[in-house]
Amino acid sequence: MANPVVHFEVLGKDGPKLQKFFGELFGWKINTDNPMSYGIVDTGVEGAIGGGIGGVPEGQPGGVVTFYVQVDDLDVALKRAEQLGGRTVNPPMEVPGGPRLAHFADPEGNVVGLVTGM
Repeated sequence: MANPVVHFEVLGKDGPKLQKFFGELFGWKINTDNPMSYGIVDTGVEGAIGGGIGGVPEGQPGGVVTFYVQVDDLDVALKRAEQLGGRTVNPPMEVPGGPRLAHFADPEGNVVGLVTGM
């Protein structure tokens, strides 16, 4: 069975500015009512891929766009990515109150997210 893209993320140095920009540009409702002020995107379209917009930790570069693919097992997916020439960027981690996720880089260096438990 193929694995679907289930989430997108836009991160930058000024999360609130990005949230305002994308919300106004596309008419998205963005809910930041959480401890990290991470903007959960509601596009208002049934069946659309959900996403999030927020800030990067201080000292990190901005301008990060990531898509997340749902998999059954993060460790298995990371191992397969490495066998195909990728590399693990962030090993599996728990999101407080949310799913488990990990990140890998493809052979060109593009970072892709993996998620389970959504």
